[in-house]
Amino acid sequence: MNICKTKENELNSKPTLSLEDVRNILEAATNEAAKNNWPVAIALVDDGGHPLGLIRLDGAAPLTSYIATEKARTAALGRRETKFYEEMINGGRTSFLSAPIQGALEGGVPVLVDGQVVGAVGVSGVKSDQDAQVARAGIAALDLN
Repeated sequence: MNICKTKENELNSKPTLSLEDVRNILEAATNEAAKNNWPVAIALVDDGGHPLGLIRLDGAAPLTSYIATEKARTAALGRRETKFYEEMINGGRTSFLSAPIQGALEGGVPVLVDGQVVGAVGVSGVKSDQDAQVARAGIAALDLN
């Protein structure tokens, strides 16, 4: 019995983040936060929401580490920016608050490679749009365009 759905037992493959990618994302995000004097925590997860890296900058509250990780996890598992969930709830869909996610605030951004989510960055500690700015700056270090 052939359980493989592709031709000639060829397995599907997908891109993944390397250790170097993780370091580059965290460094670029840290630089963006430092440039703006923003005390934040920056979390990076894989496509399944599993932690790959976390940095809490000086002055960031301990809680930011938890929130950043949850934003990243939500963006990875939901396959979209967490801003989507925040806007949905703020738009009146309060029943969505019962969904089993913890990071429904802007600041979680998925990392897309060839249209596939390979991970996500979550940032917490400043205004939510600034958190998202830091996350995007980290992802930009991969030069995926």
